[in-house]
Amino acid sequence: MTNSLLFDPNSYDPEHFDPETRRLLRALIEWFESRGKKRLLEDDLEAVWPEDFLEFVKREKLFATFLTPAESAGGDPGKRWDAARNAALSEIFGFYGLAYWYAWQVTVLGLGPIWMSGNRAAKDRAARLLDDGGVLAFGLSEREHGADVYSTDMLLTPAEGDPDLAFTASGDKYYIGNGNVAGMVSVFGRRTDVEGSDGYVFFVADSRHPAYHLQGNVVHGQMYVSTFRLEDYPVREEDILHTGVAAFEAALNTVNVGKFNLCTGSIGISEHAFYESITHAHNRILYGNPVTDFPHVRGNFVDAYSRLVAMKLFSARSVDYFRSASLDDRRYLLFNPMTKAKVTSEGEKVIALLHDVIAAKGYEKNTYFREAAQLIGTLPKLEGTVHVNVGLILKFMPNYLLNPAEYPEIGTRIDAADDAFFWAQGPTRGAGKIQFHDWTTVYEAHSDVPNVARFHEQATALRELLTTAPPDADQQKDLDFLLDLGHLFSLVVYGHLILEQAGIAGVDRDLIDQIFDFQIRDFSGYAVALHGKSSATEAQQEWALGAIRRPVVDAERFSRVWAQVEGYDGAYEMRP
Repeated sequence: MTNSLLFDPNSYDPEHFDPETRRLLRALIEWFESRGKKRLLEDDLEAVWPEDFLEFVKREKLFATFLTPAESAGGDPGKRWDAARNAALSEIFGFYGLAYWYAWQVTVLGLGPIWMSGNRAAKDRAARLLDDGGVLAFGLSEREHGADVYSTDMLLTPAEGDPDLAFTASGDKYYIGNGNVAGMVSVFGRRTDVEGSDGYVFFVADSRHPAYHLQGNVVHGQMYVSTFRLEDYPVREEDILHTGVAAFEAALNTVNVGKFNLCTGSIGISEHAFYESITHAHNRILYGNPVTDFPHVRGNFVDAYSRLVAMKLFSARSVDYFRSASLDDRRYLLFNPMTKAKVTSEGEKVIALLHDVIAAKGYEKNTYFREAAQLIGTLPKLEGTVHVNVGLILKFMPNYLLNPAEYPEIGTRIDAADDAFFWAQGPTRGAGKIQFHDWTTVYEAHSDVPNVARFHEQATALRELLTTAPPDADQQKDLDFLLDLGHLFSLVVYGHLILEQAGIAGVDRDLIDQIFDFQIRDFSGYAVALHGKSSATEAQQEWALGAIRRPVVDAERFSRVWAQVEGYDGAYEMRP
């Protein structure tokens, strides 16, 4: 298919990247394709640790090239931390399997506290480890506390009588990816002799040390999601990355950088499943007709395709704001939880829509779809739950909707630049004070697209809700009520960046109109849910009913978008 909006391994050539980046991305694709689909699926079913993949990473210095900031690159011109090419790599990993994406993802997280630190020895050690093909881990979460950075039972006791030691560390960590092989594990703990936030410490441990006790894999799968215990682990001064409030901030800022990859991983998974689904359904005959002749099947495919393209548009535009961020422009702090919660949740919807079509086929062990259906939900659920991220998104709502500011225009950021700001994000507080550019401008610029105009009515109504019937003091403590409000707000932000990227990418009018068809339906659904909340006031209930809209129906437009979907029949099938 020409001008495909989806990743296609057959024709993928990211010519906007430098030659070495292009070579590595193509080499990765060829590595997966040469192994073949049979091996890919068998390794998943048999929970084979991806050792051969890590050998490829080592041989090609893949992680070293993509994950070493220029400051630690030792003059190698190919090494940099470049969010645009990292996003491309993450999508490819997701396309071939979550286990490969996960080994990359937790290495990213493990590196965050190191690259953010002033510890030169630790940075040099991490750079060497990457060069040698090693991976890292992020030791934050615990069985009792999850990823609650305010609470940790990893305790550091000041060392006495040993001038070479600062502390000994003891405690358990749970749900730690790569914890079985990580040469460096960034571990979050607290001192026993200092109270409050001043006692936090981020330090590095080595999974090969005798005081590091690997207790097993929490899950059954190719991913090694470890639980481990440190028993009087010796922590030297050169192992300490951050102390006090800086350690707390390093944890949150690492999440800002690392968990953006959730969106592109979800996109890759959804794309591969989409190829399988359309090729299967379009060539299957039921009651004398192709399955795709049934109207509800076409409806599912058009909805899934529209949602998948929207995921890609929002995520691509988010990269521009991430790469252009500064202490004076922190808009990325809203777009980050959007990618973690909204984009990944949309991935779940895409797979559900496709599964309703291919039905029993989606459980067969010779399909990628079985793996996709099993694992797509891990991205929004296990790597930062949706309710946590929606709660964070709400902090930005008043300024976003009601108090815009002027910013220089952000262009497409695919330049070969090192994103050094990621390691100097500064304090984590003050989210509610961040301002955004005027969201209404791009909606008004697309007012000739019927469903964009209609969704703009709903978005404007949400702004009116905040000024005429805002949540009262009790409702502001009622997460059940706030979640639906947060989902309504998320849709406005989602549509904003989708429209910006659609203009940049030249997405056709029909597809934009179809995307906002589901945006309207989703907004109406959340409005109905808000209406039904026990705490909703009479004014809020009245608002909710008034915010419901029906998408503009256009059978000819739908048929043209269906023709785009139909064009993917047979477009890609992984080598056997």
